[in-house]
Amino acid sequence: MIPLLSAAAMREADARATAARGTDALVRAAGTAVGHEARRMLGRCYGARVAVVVGPGLNGGDGRVAGAWLRARGARVDVIEARDAPTSLVGYDLVIDAAFGLGCSRPYTAPSLSPATRVLAVDLPSGVDADTGALLGSPPRADVTLALGAVKFAHVTGPAAHLVGELRYASLGIVVPHDDLVTDGVMDDADLVDVVRTAPDDHKWRHALQVYAGSAMMPGAGALVVLGALAGGASMVRVAARDAAAGDVAREAVRVDAGPVDPRCRAVVAGPGVGAGAASWLGPWLEAAPAPVVLDADALDGDLVARARVAAHPWILTPHDGEYARLHGTPAGDDRVSAARALARTSGCVVLLKGPTTVVADPDGRVRVARAGTAALATAGSGDVLSGLIGASLARGHDPLSAAALSAHLHGRAGARLALYAGASRLGPAITAVLEEAVASRR
Repeated sequence: MIPLLSAAAMREADARATAARGTDALVRAAGTAVGHEARRMLGRCYGARVAVVVGPGLNGGDGRVAGAWLRARGARVDVIEARDAPTSLVGYDLVIDAAFGLGCSRPYTAPSLSPATRVLAVDLPSGVDADTGALLGSPPRADVTLALGAVKFAHVTGPAAHLVGELRYASLGIVVPHDDLVTDGVMDDADLVDVVRTAPDDHKWRHALQVYAGSAMMPGAGALVVLGALAGGASMVRVAARDAAAGDVAREAVRVDAGPVDPRCRAVVAGPGVGAGAASWLGPWLEAAPAPVVLDADALDGDLVARARVAAHPWILTPHDGEYARLHGTPAGDDRVSAARALARTSGCVVLLKGPTTVVADPDGRVRVARAGTAALATAGSGDVLSGLIGASLARGHDPLSAAALSAHLHGRAGARLALYAGASRLGPAITAVLEEAVASRR
């Protein structure tokens, strides 16, 4: 997990690192990381034309070090003070935006650029509020933003998120995930190593999952939940459909009659494809369920969600924007972190707010962000697969916040392997491949 910090927490982390290592050492480390990222973007240094727009603070110092690093490797570098910058910069291969970073508090207007010029933002695009993502003036649109020390909320939420481009990260050794400043984080591929936990005495009931999904109108929903659950490591999946005409599920699943959750099950998924009236059908069984519950699709009903407060175990809600607005009464809007936190607080549930950037929040306000989503997941049934993944992760022993966040990142990484609109049924093999690579990377 990559640390996700507020501006105040980042300043505290910087102060600690400065006391231990000194300002010059930190600026050199940051500037060198920016130089390496610039070379990656350019594909070369020698002969490349680079403009570095620098401000008066540490962000500007990082840019100056990066400019010197690139010049020493043959790039033609112009360092331009932000206060003296022209209204346009023409003829450059790359512009490094190091004008104003974390502490920007006044409007900034970025110079216009040639169409072929790429932009590397140092820590944040200049002219952005680090906590809210609000735009201060006319910030640049970056091709790449290199987050320094930690990811900031403006990278993942608010109006500025679409200006970030590709988000990359340089830790600089300033903060680590278990630091006392870190309560929030952005999911990383390294987190996937521990998705499927195993034990020497595993057996089919140890990670069993109960699913309530599918109906005559949507007969395939249960099969897609099962696909995600089995790919995510569920050892047994028991499926109860809304009616007998709900269709077949995977051969590895067990079709059961609708009724209370088997006490041997370690997690429950409810809602995909069950149709109207889900609350009255599911409510009594879920409220007394002997394990955590994932509510998706038709189960995201206000009457059913209200039962979470008295349920025996935690519940996870998985709304897209339309379902969020129906549950919370207001749209999610640009600030998706605040939106997820608000619904988690009022519902008492962990909330996974779906989108290209998926935000997961728990009732205590802790947040996990998954940025791996792609357009290939914007297809019917992909959410059913995700709910199965979350259920499997719960059954494998992950806490609800971690289960939802790990599953969202894994789901996104699997989707990135598919052709656009390849269909949700193709996600199973892709999930397996992503997990196999994660495990292999640990060896």
